Amino acid sequence: MKANKFELIYHIMLLPGMILLLIFSIIPMFGIVIAFEKFIPAKGIFRSAWVGLDNFIYMFQIPDVKQIFMNTVVIAVGKIIANLIVPLIFAILLNEIRTIWFKRTLQTIVYLPHFLSWVILANIFVSNFFSLDGIVNQILEILGIQPVFFLASNAWFQPIIIGTDVWKEFGFGAVIYLAAMTGINPELYESAVIDGASRMQKIKYITIPGITPTIILLGTLALGNVLNANFDQIFNFYNPLVYQTGDIIDTYVYRMGLGTQNGLGAPQYGFATAVGLIKSIVSFGLIVTSYKLANRFANYRIF
Repeated sequence: MKANKFELIYHIMLLPGMILLLIFSIIPMFGIVIAFEKFIPAKGIFRSAWVGLDNFIYMFQIPDVKQIFMNTVVIAVGKIIANLIVPLIFAILLNEIRTIWFKRTLQTIVYLPHFLSWVILANIFVSNFFSLDGIVNQILEILGIQPVFFLASNAWFQPIIIGTDVWKEFGFGAVIYLAAMTGINPELYESAVIDGASRMQKIKYITIPGITPTIILLGTLALGNVLNANFDQIFNFYNPLVYQTGDIIDTYVYRMGLGTQNGLGAPQYGFATAVGLIKSIVSFGLIVTSYKLANRFANYRIF
């Protein structure tokens, strides 16, 4: 009887969250219908003209879409790879520090940027670091190199986006690896010391093999983000001069959907929804695949 009473209480506790999920996530999915219409807000979903697959056909005909999908994949994959390698290296180096107060202070400092908004960080980077009179160009000038307008260069934009994202997130990623390292049996290190192993040998034969399941897990789960290159970051960094390499699916949908700088005049709600729907379908497939891989190689299961 008590068990049933507690189950009822737990379900009641879940109810507000389920209601919010229904209102903000489930019901709005009905808006997918807009992808198959020439949607006009004044007419609404039910009275707008039905165009079937015309928006999808048009999407695959215009040259911009191919470049946008390519930009998204290049930026997202670059972030995934860098955000696996850089935190791993930093966590290994941090784990070797024996001065506890210095180790904790350093870990806190590199972890803090994770909590800062891209609105704040983008303003700092754009105004103080990568502008023509910013810190980077001042250093280049001292070295006798001509200033570079980094955020107006298609060659530099993607590396800057990937690099700043890694700078912001590698402290958070390192925490995960450090947590995994705590699960390694200390006796393995003690045995290695007795056998005369150097620090590099302990890292190579104990630390890295000990956290390999975590590396595999993070890598496979990251596959679901191949088409998510972070709208917040890019929207606050980019400008029309770097649309060629900086425009991703999310920013493109934003511009097309709101009719801002889309070159087509009126907002293209149906077309923008079609692009977003294709992205969602592909992302769903990648997420399912990544969880299957995580289950197979790292024994990770949701339930």
